[in-house]
Order: sequence, then structure tokens, then C-alpha cells
Amino acid sequence: MTRTAPELSAAAREVEEYVAAGGWDQPPQLFALVPTEHLLAEQPDLADRLDPATTLTPVAQDALEGDLAAALAGIMWPPAVAGCALVQEIVMLPPDAEAELPDTGDDAMGRVAAQHPQAREARLVAAVSREGATACVLRLRTVAEGELDEVVEHPSLAQNLTAALMDTFRE
Repeated sequence: MTRTAPELSAAAREVEEYVAAGGWDQPPQLFALVPTEHLLAEQPDLADRLDPATTLTPVAQDALEGDLAAALAGIMWPPAVAGCALVQEIVMLPPDAEAELPDTGDDAMGRVAAQHPQAREARLVAAVSREGATACVLRLRTVAEGELDEVVEHPSLAQNLTAALMDTFRE
């Protein structure tokens, strides 16, 4: 069973809204989730920019370059970081269409999937806490003018990705 926490879900939504304000076609972005109380104690000058009612504050990290799995494998967080969130744009296919894809490398398969007539672009936020809770937010990109993007939340939308993020908290 996947554990979730309201403060982690709120942080995942905040990260998605922040990234969404920048539009589509962005590279993967990583955020440290730091207790707001800790940030305010360490940097009181942030008091006018942080909401003290927010439990976790997302802090953008340097850009992730190269292979995402390799980049995540090299990350270790300091004790002050309570969680992290990764945002990436993905291509989604219905399960039957996904089964038809050729078994090639991830990059080649991604290009084939993106050209599939049933492909949907989406932005995925996967967030984890040091204690093992997960939260995921998925925004499906709108294809028709005037339509609103569909947003879906569920803690187990990206189990492989949340597992990789949890590994960044290994001791």
C-alpha cells in the first residue's frame, strides 16, 4: 500500500502549478522539499515570501542533465531536506497501444510513442518524503483550443520513479 501525506500532496501540487506557469516543453526539474519552519529559522529574510502555514516549501535545484536514472543515483540529500519532487514531461499511450510498441531503447521507443496517433503529452510530478510517503500529480496537455488541461492525482501513478526518488534518501 502506498503511503501519502497531505503536506506532501500539497507540495506536489504547488510544484506542478509553479512549473505549469512556465508553459510546456521544459526539461526535467528537481525540487528539494524543505520544512518551511526550518527555512524561516535559517533565513528569516524569507518571511515575506513564504507562507508560514505551508508545511513544506519546494526549493528548485540545479538542472538535471544527461540520463535521468544516473542523475538521480548520484543525489544524496542533507538532513534538512524532508522530501523531494521531480517534474518531467512524458508521453502517455493507452495500454493496448503501448503493447504494440517495438522493444527498442528508451529514447527510440519514446520517439515512436510520441508519433503514435493515440499519444498524449503530460507533465508528471512525483514527490516523496524521507519517511516513505508518495504523491503524484499528472497534467494532461490539452490538444483542443479553449479546453482546460485535465489534472489527475494519485500517490502510485509513477511507482518506479517514486522508488528512484526514495533511493536519494538512502543512508
